[in-house]
Amino acid sequence: MTGRGWRLFKLVSMLLVAAAVSCAFSLAGTDEVKFWSMLAVVCLISLAYIALFIRCEQNLHSFVSEMESQLNLTERDSLYKFPAPALIVDSDGIIIWFNKAFTEQIHASDAYGVHLSQIIDIDLSTTFSKIDTVVEYNAGHYRIRAVTTEKKDESNTPVSELTLLYFQDVSELIDVKNEYARSRNWVAMLLIDSYDELFAKVKDSDKAHITMQIDKLAESFIEEHNGLMKKISSDRYFAIISENELIKLEEEKFKSILDKVHQILVAEHTPVTLSIGIGRGGSNLRESEEMARQALDMTQGRGGDQVAVKDEKDFTFFGGNSSGIEKSTKVKTRIFSSGLISLIRAADRTILMGHAWGDLDAIGAAAGLCGAIRAIGADAYVFSDTDHTLAMPIIDRLRENLEDGSDLIINEETALEMMTENTLLIICDTNNKDLLDSRQIYEKAKNIVFIDHHRQVVNCIDNAVLSLHEPYASSASEMVAEVIQYFGYEQLSSYYADAMLAGIMLDTKDFVMKTGVRTFEAAAALRRYGAETERVRQLFDVSMVEYTTKAMLVSEAQMYRGCAITVSGEVAPEARVAIAQAANDLLTIQNVEASFVAVQVGGGVNISARSRGAVNVQVIMEALGGGGHQTMAAAQLKHITPEAARSRIQTAIDQYREAQKKSGLESESEQTKKDKQ
Repeated sequence: MTGRGWRLFKLVSMLLVAAAVSCAFSLAGTDEVKFWSMLAVVCLISLAYIALFIRCEQNLHSFVSEMESQLNLTERDSLYKFPAPALIVDSDGIIIWFNKAFTEQIHASDAYGVHLSQIIDIDLSTTFSKIDTVVEYNAGHYRIRAVTTEKKDESNTPVSELTLLYFQDVSELIDVKNEYARSRNWVAMLLIDSYDELFAKVKDSDKAHITMQIDKLAESFIEEHNGLMKKISSDRYFAIISENELIKLEEEKFKSILDKVHQILVAEHTPVTLSIGIGRGGSNLRESEEMARQALDMTQGRGGDQVAVKDEKDFTFFGGNSSGIEKSTKVKTRIFSSGLISLIRAADRTILMGHAWGDLDAIGAAAGLCGAIRAIGADAYVFSDTDHTLAMPIIDRLRENLEDGSDLIINEETALEMMTENTLLIICDTNNKDLLDSRQIYEKAKNIVFIDHHRQVVNCIDNAVLSLHEPYASSASEMVAEVIQYFGYEQLSSYYADAMLAGIMLDTKDFVMKTGVRTFEAAAALRRYGAETERVRQLFDVSMVEYTTKAMLVSEAQMYRGCAITVSGEVAPEARVAIAQAANDLLTIQNVEASFVAVQVGGGVNISARSRGAVNVQVIMEALGGGGHQTMAAAQLKHITPEAARSRIQTAIDQYREAQKKSGLESESEQTKKDKQ
């Protein structure tokens, strides 16, 4: 019987005796026979209780004596006076013995018969299975070591287990360990975004003044955080910063540097932005430097103006609220084009594909590049899951109007059969492995190229032999239109040009959003190839079902913090293109800065997000497990209802707005709302 059980037994027995005595005396004046009868019962109960008590006490003393007999006097005395806290528990975790140090350092009260978990939050099964376990107790840290032995009966048969636990105070060691971790130095690399383009038209005197401001800001930022910094080129800085300071910067989301640098203007209107990559957790500074380079590359792939912290497991991002600066030079595109031609000629064939639920940009870019490859005499095909695509108008038109259009679009089975060790796979309009139109084709390919304008994600395509990644570009179709100009042929079918122009028009919302000089140059080149705007506009015509669905989605939208949100149940498969169209149309409503259309698909919800530019929908969608770029993004939520998805979207918007508020980048609609209040 445990100590607690024994105390409970004594209490209950005493209460029973007291009740019987009370009952007997209550009958004393009424019925003498009943009184003496009841008193006799009380006596019998008392005698039974005394006998049982003596018996249990004898058993307890017998157990203690038996346990103590296993230790000689010297061992008992040594263990009791052992300077480290120690105790013995049975197989159930009940404390049956403890020494003086345990009382002085761990638990001053009587612990006999108490379960160990009631004193210390500890998993006994884990403690018993490991050599040692470190626990925190009373603001201290103790390493607990366990030694288990078997208690045997007279026949040498194991009847129970006894475990000796002793505590080693490692508080000082843990403090030193934590201090070491906090003081470890990590590598940071700072880069001025789009330096050449930023200062292309700035006078040398003004350039020197602006760069001096940036240098002072970077130096003061690192000095404030007890770091060391060295400028290694005109646009790049190398720094060392401790873990302790890095934690502080993460808590304030690097606002002290990202927001201050925005106040430095070039040509009175263009703010300077910085990208920062930090390597954290390397076994040495060299490893941390390599991780910092990877983090910096990731920030560039995501459009700059942000911080990426890379540790052993993953990336963490801060900032990223501004759009990238368009690069005027096409040197990178020309070099990429030359390398791509070499890969195409060395391959036995080329297969192109886009992302899942391919749209006009993904399929348009793939089809346009496929046409250019065929024009230089190479074998090329486009894979598209035609059962799950938003680009059937392009696919149908190419099949109907091109002489070789019948075999242009192939299915997954055909593509896998065609692929060999020497087949080249070109992926258009995505860098995310999770969003590929066919994961099987990707995994079978040995030679991979991707062309994309979306901000880089963590799970990006990392095994490409060649890539063209430009987050500032309006669309993948714009990038392909630039690339094929270096292919060296004279003619390209106008229908391929139509496909690429349709992709540009889709992602720019008819040359309204994210449209730069190079966007118009690409459109002009496609026009020279024979693209007809009237034919292209016909690709955007919708059926009555699509139009009705779009109207329903737009009409049911609700405003939330400058954003229009609409949720819906399942829509007809042939009307799913209306989801993106509804998101676009919502932006035409006054005071709508961003739109979110969430539609149930199976057991989950697909979200299409659009923005005018002031709200970075990529950041909001990333919070929901999706991605994209600043003005166009999407996410897929599994096992959720549309209304629950609405709540998730609102929470993500709240987080984004709060981040804007802290950085002083509140939207006009939000500020107007406050002014009215």
